[in-house]
This record gives sequence, C-alpha cells and structure tokens, in this order.
Amino acid sequence: MKTNIRPQTVRLIKRILTPLADEGLIFVPELNDIIGNLKHVSEKGELLPPIMPKLLTQEDAAAMLGVGLSNFKKLERENAFSFKRKMVGTSVRYRNIDIISYILASDDSSQP
Repeated sequence: MKTNIRPQTVRLIKRILTPLADEGLIFVPELNDIIGNLKHVSEKGELLPPIMPKLLTQEDAAAMLGVGLSNFKKLERENAFSFKRKMVGTSVRYRNIDIISYILASDDSSQP
C-alpha cells in the first residue's frame, strides 16, 4: 500500500521537531530517523527498508559520503557530522545507520 506525503509536509515536520531536538526533548538520531523515513515515504510511498547495523572503517564512511579520506578526517575534526566515532579497541569505526540517517536528514537541509 502506497502512502502519499508531500515534501513540503516533511520540511514542515522537520521545522517543528528541530527545536525539540535542540532542547534535548527528542534525541538527534531519533529526529534523523523520523525525517529520513518521512522523506523516503514522500519520494517512494513506503518506509525505508530495515538496515542491518554494521560498523564501518573511516575509508568506508568516507566512501558512503562521497568524499576522500583526508577530507572526511578534516570534516570530522571540524565536527561537521552529527554522527560520532566508535572506538573498537584502538580502531575507529562508525555505525552505518548513523551515516545513512545523516545523509537522508541532510538531503533537504538546503531547502527552505
């Protein structure tokens, strides 16, 4: 069953929920999940498929974002990303779900 939600509605919901996330009433990953799912519904008419959580290397994370490794490291140092690194022993890893949520949530950030 297809569901129709207009992109304008998704942007409105994001505008309403963002201050709640800024105040800590909603966790940012929750906001990203909500907006990501709503955006996908508005484009495809269905919720995002479930994704198996997986830890990624810095190289994998950079590739998912479409940037070079050195640029990814620079952006991370500047706190440009809402997702955080996970340390596994001495190795740096990132949750694929966090990166996907970041990509989906930032897709419409340039829209008014």
